[in-house]
Formats: sequence, structure tokens, C-alpha cells
Amino acid sequence: MPTSVELRQQRAGIVESMRSITERAEAENRGLTGEERQSYDRHEIDFRSLTERIERLEAEEERAAQMAEPIGRGARRPDDGGGRGTDEQRARERRSAFLQALRRGARLAPEQRALVENAAGEILVPEDLEAEIVRALPALTVVRGMASQRSTSSNRIRRRSLSEVSVGWGALETAEQTLTDSMPTTPTEEYTYIEDLYGLAKIGEDELDDSDVNLEAFVRDSFARAIGEAEDTAFTVGSGHASHQPVGFMTAGGGVSTVTAGAAATVDVDDAKALIYAVPAQYRRNGRFAMASSTELALSLLRADGATGAYLWQPSVQAGRPNTFLGYAVENQEDIAAVAASARSMAFGDFNAGYRVYDRQGMTVKVLDQLYAEEGLIGWKIRKRVGGDVVRPDALRILVHPAA
Repeated sequence: MPTSVELRQQRAGIVESMRSITERAEAENRGLTGEERQSYDRHEIDFRSLTERIERLEAEEERAAQMAEPIGRGARRPDDGGGRGTDEQRARERRSAFLQALRRGARLAPEQRALVENAAGEILVPEDLEAEIVRALPALTVVRGMASQRSTSSNRIRRRSLSEVSVGWGALETAEQTLTDSMPTTPTEEYTYIEDLYGLAKIGEDELDDSDVNLEAFVRDSFARAIGEAEDTAFTVGSGHASHQPVGFMTAGGGVSTVTAGAAATVDVDDAKALIYAVPAQYRRNGRFAMASSTELALSLLRADGATGAYLWQPSVQAGRPNTFLGYAVENQEDIAAVAASARSMAFGDFNAGYRVYDRQGMTVKVLDQLYAEEGLIGWKIRKRVGGDVVRPDALRILVHPAA
């Protein structure tokens, strides 16, 4: 079993490889190529894995040394909780170092910088704080609240591995069971990519005099709101990996089938019903609409029987619950086009089954403590890696209006 010193040597080699990749790109005045990005990401995964192993091994070595020391009769050995105190203490130290890094930037003490800085000079957001930010996103966005979510440690996910399980009746041992392979004989290599989402936050130097608790609250709120607004747009109308964005479910790249509306500039009950019943029954039971507020306004004026019948749109009677139309929830997403000729104005279906969001751990912050110094501000360049794609096109349908 390697010692902590040997693991540190391995980690140092990885850091040198990562630095050579970034330095080569900077020397040629360009960004990382796809191959270099994959290599950098693999090194980063290895770096985090080795760091965790080093921390565990050093904690074990420290505990073994403490247990080997003689103690007085009746005295209690330190950390009798199976090492839990050491882990909690390290977590607190990393969180404290992160908050100090946001305040001090390059003036952070070397021992604190080692706790939170990666090889690229970016500050790693502590995992527990990152989890709090991600948990806050569904309340600030529309698509996350509807879609399924998964974590990943890779920079891409093979889409063909997302196929459904094949089932069949009969005994497998007697060859009575008939299974239909859901994969094509020669499947194409299609991937859902994890993209880099960047944001910039600026804060006055005087505000940084607040307590750590207030700074944590500011980080959670500002980071979550900035990330939520950007990714919600991309999950809806993002143009895909070629543009370094997730695939939006309203775009042609998502592969969702369309239903043609009856008119170019209006929407009526028949259009909504056609959209609903174009979705297979197993997905209709959890179906919901997604549309812009202006489209919902038009639907809210429709009646069951001309100008005198009951409204088909029903307002929510409970806080936090969406309005309904024809018995299905209506979600407002303002990046969806309004009703117009050739527009994609509405989507319906089971978004939890049809669309998936992938979060890759490792949110980072780069402190820009010199760039805005004359303005009395400190900048934080945020980087989050996230992807999104339609995984079951059959679960969704989109209403498209004809040309004028």
C-alpha cells in the first residue's frame, strides 16, 4: 500500500501534466482542444481522487499515532468517534479557507490555498456549499423542477447507453423468452456533453467585511441565481455542443416530434388537445405544459362553449402549485417563443422522463482582485460544468405554427 508521501509525489506529477497542457495552450494563444480538454479533465479526476486518498491516509496515520501514545488512567483518547471529528474538522478548514480566498484572493496564506486551489489556480467551491447551491436551483428555474437530474464525473455521456431495459415473457433457460434489442445493429456514437458555464459576480470591498455566515449566504444566492437563469435558457433553447451549450428541448436538435397548429397567429383548444394526445398514454399521466406567459394568457381566455362557457384555464389555489389547463399543469418559461407564424410556442409531455440534466461536481471560482481594484470591487469568475439533453423524445411533443 503506498504511503502518503508516495501519493503526494504521484499527485505532483499530475499537477505538472495539467500545467503543461494549459501553458502550451497559453503559449500558442488559444483555448484547449477537445483532446486536451479530455486529458485535462482526466487529470483533474485523478487529482481529486488522490487528494481524497491522501487525506484519508493521513487521518489514519494521525489516529494511529495518537493511539500509540501513552495516556493517563481514565483519560479519553482524542477522536474516539472513529475519525469523524477529523473529517469534520477538515471540512470546516476547507470552508473557512474558501471564504478567506474570496476575500483575499492572491493574498491567501499558502497553507490555506493548498486546501482549496486546483492546479489551474482556481478556487474549488467546497462540496457541501456546492450541494447547497445545486439544491437551490430548482426553486429558481423551471426546467430543473420538471426534468430528471443526475451527477457525473465524466465530460460526456454516451447517449446510446440511455436506452430502455428490454423485457419479455418466458424462461430464459429454455429459450422461450423473446427480447427485442432496443439498440440498432450499428449504433452511432452520440454523446451528451458537459459544457462549461461561466459567470461573473462583483462585490464591493466594504461588503467583504461582513461575517462568514453573511458571505456564505451571498455566495449561495448570487451564484445560484446567475447559474439558474443561464442554464434554464440553455435547457430550453440551447443549440448544443457545437455552440458549447446544452441541447434545448424546444430546438430541432432535441429530436422531439412536432404537432402543427391550426393557425399561424393564434392558439385554440383544438391545438392543445392535439398536442396532449400526440404524447403516448404512459407519458400523459405525468404530463404538463411549458410555454411563455403570453401564451398562457391567450389560453386563459378560452371558454368551453364560446363566450358564455366556463374557462378551461384554472388558477392555482395553493401557493407554489402551477395553474392548469385541460387538467394539466402549466409552467411558464419565457425563452419559449410567443405565438407567431412558424414559431414553436408550446411543449407538452412528461419532462421528468423526457429531459435530463447532468451536473458535474467541481464548481470553481477565480478571484479577480486586481482587475476591478480601481472601482473598489472584487470580481469572482464562476465556472460550473453542466449538461442537458432530451433522453426520451417520445415523452414530449412541441406545437409548431404554420407559416403565414
